[in-house]
Amino acid sequence: MLLSVAVAVLLLCVQCLHGSALPAVSSYEFTAYRMQQYNMAQQKHGCRGAIVVAEARSADEPSLTRRCVIMKVSDFTTERYFEAQRQNAAAVLILLPKNISGICHDTLQSFMVSESEALQKETLMPVYVAPEDEQLLYMYEEVKQAAATRTSSIFVRVLRSMVTATAFQIFVSNNVAIKAVTDNSIVTLEGVLPGAGEDIPTIVITAHYDSYGLAPWLSYGADSNGSGVTILLELARLFQKLYSSSSTRPQYHLMFSLTGGGKYNFQGTKRWIEENLDHAESSLLHDNVAFVLCLDTLANGDELYMHVSRPPKPDTPMHSFIQHLEEVVSSRFPWVKVGLVHKKINLVESTVAWEHERYSLRRILGFTLSHLEDPKSELRGSILDTMSQVDFRKLKRNGIIIAEALARYMYNLSDKGSPKDVQVFKGQLDFQDSRISSLLSFLTSIPRATQLLDKEPSHILLVNSLEHEFKRYLQQVYRHTFRQDKRDPDITFFDQMNQPVVMYRVKPAAFDLFLGGCIAAYLGIVYYGIQNFGFLYTKLKAAVKSKQQ
Repeated sequence: MLLSVAVAVLLLCVQCLHGSALPAVSSYEFTAYRMQQYNMAQQKHGCRGAIVVAEARSADEPSLTRRCVIMKVSDFTTERYFEAQRQNAAAVLILLPKNISGICHDTLQSFMVSESEALQKETLMPVYVAPEDEQLLYMYEEVKQAAATRTSSIFVRVLRSMVTATAFQIFVSNNVAIKAVTDNSIVTLEGVLPGAGEDIPTIVITAHYDSYGLAPWLSYGADSNGSGVTILLELARLFQKLYSSSSTRPQYHLMFSLTGGGKYNFQGTKRWIEENLDHAESSLLHDNVAFVLCLDTLANGDELYMHVSRPPKPDTPMHSFIQHLEEVVSSRFPWVKVGLVHKKINLVESTVAWEHERYSLRRILGFTLSHLEDPKSELRGSILDTMSQVDFRKLKRNGIIIAEALARYMYNLSDKGSPKDVQVFKGQLDFQDSRISSLLSFLTSIPRATQLLDKEPSHILLVNSLEHEFKRYLQQVYRHTFRQDKRDPDITFFDQMNQPVVMYRVKPAAFDLFLGGCIAAYLGIVYYGIQNFGFLYTKLKAAVKSKQQ
């Protein structure tokens, strides 16, 4: 009977343990995207490591040494990131929600700031980003709950660890060393709408089309700079209609360019300017350039800043255009704040802040229009810069302001006595909501990181599609492909940006010890019962008789 009781108790104990635990060993494979790694201007950026073999832990844990720290977007702060580095954490895995629009504004800003800080320097600690799913969220909640028990007594923590806790092992194997990619190329597109007459000035409208963020495979760049590209393509379509008729063709050449490498010191712009000024026998940049208008980050805000390297002098084309732009805003959009931001180019620095500075260095007047005042704003490069961050009404409004200001300047409408609220672009010449939406949706359908655009078929197709848009509306369309000098590259990227990750879900070693102890105790009871069966039987028989009396 005693033996039966022991068996029943042990079976109940094992059943309870089994019922509270997950399967002893299970695995789940998912794709994670490594923090980008590149060298530029003799400085190293991003993470140098890729291999991870570590137990998953919450960022709330006091000890992170040799652990893989699991964070949600709300957990990823500059302080926690550098704390993980200080404690020599094995890796950081950030879970990216599917619905970015559900992230509150403060959390969004905090993450973008931390993202920008993390990319400023290099780290040996692997950093990965993975889209959230049910399995990863379950792991996050488990490690979060385990971290919460640290406030309990040591006995409760040890007991929970032995009996109910689940350990998660994160495994990223890498049989091949990370290699530098030295064969990257940057594509710049160029097209022209020829004006009426000879020896007439040229207006250049340009935007960079690449994106930037913590992980290249998750960088969609909706506002920065999908918005600038969208407005440029709409300007090309609308002005093509004006240039198609000799009666409405202005006395200005209108040159459009879409440049690559904008997120990496505007390398595509630099090489394109050099190609036109130093190597081409004839180019519109050689001749009379009125000004260069650069479009950057224009899909939000009620501010419109004109960034210049030097304040425009009165009676210059750039000063006249700015006056027309302010006139359009005051007459039609008075709630929009227009500001002039003057920033001198520091020749000691190896990097430039805005695209127009590349032209200013070659003594070509230009400026950048953006809703951002600070060139170092975290909004200019983030994996959270998706369609959910775009305000299409403000994107269209900014496009209208730029188009109307250009038309007033090119046709000299103010001097001709036209009313201040005159509208050139209306009816058939209006900005089309459906086209703006479809253009930006197409641009953000795949990541546009520079290191991907000449490697993946879908990314090459995107550049080809942009070239097709140029050919629909512009003349003299050229595609410039700039390859880096392998011996002395301006930028060095590194491979292995997306990795298969395996998450192993196991009970901790303490659980095996605890279960082993239970089995040993059971066997001990059985052994004792067999060895002392006669004694126990006599005692039990005597106890039964005493109860019957």
